[in-house]
Amino acid sequence: MSVSWGSLAAILGLAVPVAAALWEFVLAGRKRLGYRVQLDTTIRDSAASGPDTTVLQRMQWDGTNLRDPSVVLLRIENAGWRPLVAADYVAPANDPVGIRIAFPGRRVVGMTVTERSTQVPPTFFVPGAEGFETTGRVISLPKVILNRRAHYKVLAVLDREEGFSDPEFPEPEVSAGVVGGVRGGNIKKTAYYPFASRQVRWLLASLILVSATQSAFTLAGGDEAAPLDCTTGTLHLSGSTAFAPVLREAAKRYEETCPEAHIPLTATSFKGSVDGLGALAAAGADARLPDGRGLGSRLTFSDGPKSDGRPRLLPRPVALSLFTLVVHPDAGVEDLSLKQVRDIYAGTVTNWSQDRGKDVPIHLVSRNPGSGTRTTLEQQVLDGGGPPRVTTADCAGLDRDRPGRCEVGSTGTLLDTVAATPGALGHSEVGAAAAHDDVRQIRIDGYPATLEGADQGAYPYWQTEIAYTYGEPPADSIAAGFLRYLADEVGKDIVRAEGHRPCSELDKPLLCRPSTS
Repeated sequence: MSVSWGSLAAILGLAVPVAAALWEFVLAGRKRLGYRVQLDTTIRDSAASGPDTTVLQRMQWDGTNLRDPSVVLLRIENAGWRPLVAADYVAPANDPVGIRIAFPGRRVVGMTVTERSTQVPPTFFVPGAEGFETTGRVISLPKVILNRRAHYKVLAVLDREEGFSDPEFPEPEVSAGVVGGVRGGNIKKTAYYPFASRQVRWLLASLILVSATQSAFTLAGGDEAAPLDCTTGTLHLSGSTAFAPVLREAAKRYEETCPEAHIPLTATSFKGSVDGLGALAAAGADARLPDGRGLGSRLTFSDGPKSDGRPRLLPRPVALSLFTLVVHPDAGVEDLSLKQVRDIYAGTVTNWSQDRGKDVPIHLVSRNPGSGTRTTLEQQVLDGGGPPRVTTADCAGLDRDRPGRCEVGSTGTLLDTVAATPGALGHSEVGAAAAHDDVRQIRIDGYPATLEGADQGAYPYWQTEIAYTYGEPPADSIAAGFLRYLADEVGKDIVRAEGHRPCSELDKPLLCRPSTS
């Protein structure tokens, strides 16, 4: 039986941390004596160097001036996981000294123990205690009993030896050992790790390396099976142009995740909500499906609910979509009251100067009838009212000197037309408008198009994005799989990235309405 590289990486991912943990906490950590040099400094003027030094105040010891005094603070510690007793020190039984510290180029003029763990007996460090003494350049320390993590600190006052002329002193030389200790039992210079010890960092690095290897094989795919939620077949999407950016990105990502799924999209895939609903109803009728069986190869997305008369089209709320009014920058306005918006679309206000803007005629650029963005504008902003009559079938024919109105088929075309027409006012999905630098979004009653404004009931221009199927699609169909994908974390990230909010994140996900409505 062959073992895949992914399986091998998984085995290593388990074996490496287990082996590292056994080494660190069972074998290597059993006995370990360590020390740290926490302070080693001269008491000289920093501008001077060498034996001819200047001190701020001449230091004396027993009434004698010191030539070049220095101070060293050492921490002696049990760095292992087992206690150390007198018998653990590598020294003859009749030798009371457990640790010797030499200071090349310096002689010891005084020393004391400044700090010790509470469980370290003080009797080891009283004057006259066996093994606790100084001789010339060497400090001798007794065979101190150290429980796990116990320590003590030795402060030494030193002076330069006659004849030693090097400007800098060598580091202290610490000699000691423990029987059965790590790497021969010799005392080791340790360090403080605010994050983790070197061994633990190596362990973490090994885990990261193994995880990266597993991820690489997972992403590479190889002969591994696709995710369980993947389906096969061809899915046709249609409907809302406002929601099209979400669907295009989701379709691309779904095809990458599920190699046997195909979602062909063209420039005319999304021609509007009503268009898409009609196409879905026609496809279902052509399939002549029996009652109780749904079409598993088509989905239509609509800005808001369908009209009556299509009982076999079943809705599933997907997201809360935000829309916004957009204007040409030359209009000179950025905020309109709800009344001003309604007056403009009613045709009673025809020049921006009437709303304290510039003296520019207002040109309304609207989506074609059947657009969900337009329907939402009429229902929730214009209070059921509609725009004035179309004055030209081609927006390029708008008279720059007088007000007028034209209609276009897509959100992208509308934004381009508003950007190219001084005085133009249109409506768009928020994400597309934000990405178009040549238009300005209009606040309504001072409120920008935000999800928070919709939640608080202050911003009126929003709608529920609804996915429609023809009947109930089979659970293993590509339509059902794609809907599950949109509701999953990756799908929700795509929805959010385009300025919408997934229905599952609202207080009432089945209704998919702002919380105060």
